[in-house]
Amino acid sequence: MTDSGLAPLPAPDRPDSAARLRDALLAASFTADGLLDLLGPAAYAALARSETVPALRATRGDTPLETLVRLFLLQQPVPHARVVGVLPVEDALEAGWLTRVGGDEVAATVDVRPYGGPGGEDWFIVSDLGCAVGGAGGIGRRDERVVLGVGGASTTLAGITVRTPVTSALDLGTGSGIQALHAAQHATRVTATDLNPRALHITALTLALSGAPAADLREGSLFEPVRSDETFDLIVSNPPFVISPRARLTYRDGGMGGDDLCRSLVQEAGERLNEGGFAQFLANWQHVAGEDWQDRLRSWVPRGCDAWIVQREVQDVTQYAELWLRDAGDHRGDPAEYQARYDAWLDEFEARKVRAVGFGWITLRRTGSAEPVVTVEEWPHPVEQPLGETIRAHFDRLDYLRAHDDAALLDSHFKLAAEVVQEQVGLPGAEDPEHVVLRQHRGMRRATKVDTVGAGFAGVCDGTLSAGRILDAIAQLVGEDPVLLRDRTPAQIRLLVEQGFLEPVR
Repeated sequence: MTDSGLAPLPAPDRPDSAARLRDALLAASFTADGLLDLLGPAAYAALARSETVPALRATRGDTPLETLVRLFLLQQPVPHARVVGVLPVEDALEAGWLTRVGGDEVAATVDVRPYGGPGGEDWFIVSDLGCAVGGAGGIGRRDERVVLGVGGASTTLAGITVRTPVTSALDLGTGSGIQALHAAQHATRVTATDLNPRALHITALTLALSGAPAADLREGSLFEPVRSDETFDLIVSNPPFVISPRARLTYRDGGMGGDDLCRSLVQEAGERLNEGGFAQFLANWQHVAGEDWQDRLRSWVPRGCDAWIVQREVQDVTQYAELWLRDAGDHRGDPAEYQARYDAWLDEFEARKVRAVGFGWITLRRTGSAEPVVTVEEWPHPVEQPLGETIRAHFDRLDYLRAHDDAALLDSHFKLAAEVVQEQVGLPGAEDPEHVVLRQHRGMRRATKVDTVGAGFAGVCDGTLSAGRILDAIAQLVGEDPVLLRDRTPAQIRLLVEQGFLEPVR
């Protein structure tokens, strides 16, 4: 496949060549662990920022691994004789992984980056030359068809995705195939779509070189290539969510006004999910003057779906415009052109009365309940990835709480979740704390204030006594009417269960 202005890509229909290349890469320890051992932490981290000088200095020898790093990660031509014995050179040339340059040198046609799977798998992510990480600003590329490799958004989505075994999974806007690669480990059938045919080509290469099953690759925007009667157990997407005045770069600019692309994606996902299925997205959304951003997002949620929406970051419109102008490399060009583009972004936001832009995660789950639960919250604090199991457990707890009224809740047994600690906050020497905080050290790492009863209740929850019996004992200790305590405490128990501090003992 040849694109004007972009390098020809290796043949996607040569799995034998991909398998031989994979064997050679693994034999030379061209893996995530092997790179860290060779480069050291500083150069390895710099490479993840698209800074190549430390890695160039660390690969001045002639070992097989140094040769491969220079060839596939640093895009340096390497003498043909040096590659012989490291790779099946003639096979790689014929299949298009390598090309001849100069008199006696070869060069890579694509960037190949080792990527460690969640179970210790040695995978490889293929992308366009110089596009393994970061945006186009980091590598000076402006072609709208360029296909990027692994970035922070990619790994975030992979980490929050629920990884239960499923029959069918759909990766919308697959890019270099990272989400499809993850899904292939727990889905019987993976479908991947992308508007950019070059991205589908590269996804096929990523899967083949990683030793993963091939996916059903379909060209088109988002759900367009999906038949109206097709449904899935899992839908994931790291869409081109950037809110920009005009679509310049296919990999990031969705081509719809404002946050309409993310809204449409979320709204259309509901009817594409099987019962109990999850849809998980990264998204941007507008904060519009005179409008509650949480209400805006609640209006996106399709009927018949529970939802958990987490806002991780908010940027004012100037910060947001500068971020993506730099991503496109506009700050490196003509200052007048940069200023004009900056003005265009601010004009667009002003016309839409947008004051800021939020970024975060959206998870939907198709539910048979007549009363879906929609949670929208702001959580900019550190979390512990991967969060897929935490997210799955959140929706399980919603089912539990829906099925238990207050009376049933008081008859239930609970235990304190693992690695929850209690903190007492107050003035030094004070007889009683001003307040008590329960804090998680896993998953979302939440903290919540509780009263004395809540703290005492959580502290003795080990699954042996029902909630009602625990409250009766507390009432006796503090001299309170047990009936009144039973009446006012279920709301606090529900909150502790919903946020994962307490786990029902089934």
